[in-house]
Amino acid sequence: MCILVRYRLLSSSLVLLTLLLASTMGCIQSISCKPRIRRENIVVYEVSASIDQCPTVIEENSPIVLRYKTPYFRASAGIVMPPVPRNETWVVGWIQACTQMEFYNTYGDIGMSSWELPELREGRVKAISDSDGVSYPWYGNTTETVTLTGPTSKPSHLTVSMNDNFYPSVTWAVPISNSNTPMLSHITRDQSFITWLVAINSVTKERIVLQTVRWRMRVDIAVDPDMPLGSRASLVGRPHQEQPYILNYQEPIPPNALGRPNANDAQVLMWRPRRGAPLVVIPPK
Repeated sequence: MCILVRYRLLSSSLVLLTLLLASTMGCIQSISCKPRIRRENIVVYEVSASIDQCPTVIEENSPIVLRYKTPYFRASAGIVMPPVPRNETWVVGWIQACTQMEFYNTYGDIGMSSWELPELREGRVKAISDSDGVSYPWYGNTTETVTLTGPTSKPSHLTVSMNDNFYPSVTWAVPISNSNTPMLSHITRDQSFITWLVAINSVTKERIVLQTVRWRMRVDIAVDPDMPLGSRASLVGRPHQEQPYILNYQEPIPPNALGRPNANDAQVLMWRPRRGAPLVVIPPK
């Protein structure tokens, strides 16, 4: 009797185990059969990255500030995305981060003002987001991104593009002075960026880096403050920018490149006198 009971219990256990295995295998087969977007299923073509072959333009229209406008960095790419499964949304576009910045405005032998990114300057982070401040992590949300919401039954052909340049104002006079006397004598700027073409699953936050571009913008302007307005400033050094590099490998995206703050909000304007302690002129936002 005991043997029979044990046999029946064993038989029941075997049936239960068989059903459990069958159910599990069914789940595995179901998962494996579900279409999934992977890097090898995404086609990227006609990737371009360039900086306009024209010099930086200096504007001396204001008695208060000098302005300069650099040539544009431009990037674009064509992408073919595979069909997007039901209940999935993918965004494809450009993410950009600043990796290095030197921005000095010299005022003779008095001192200099300096736009700085403290965390980057001190090596606490590798990059800072260069988003528009609204569309994190994306550089922008017009031509810079395309959104695909599943289900889609066939491949989607997309084009995404972006551009960037500098167009700042620099005071002729010392920024912490009440005087309007022109003292600006030199402007130096050297800034580096990484720009990624990325596909992101909006639900799972999975990221697929499709392309990586590195580029750099440099500005070198000599100023004679004793000259009349309109003829004080001139470009020195190379007239054209070094062209961007489209890498043949993909660099990972640092966490600080994906969220707040962006470079505009994180930067601080310092006054660094030739003698004395530095002073914060404009704090970070």
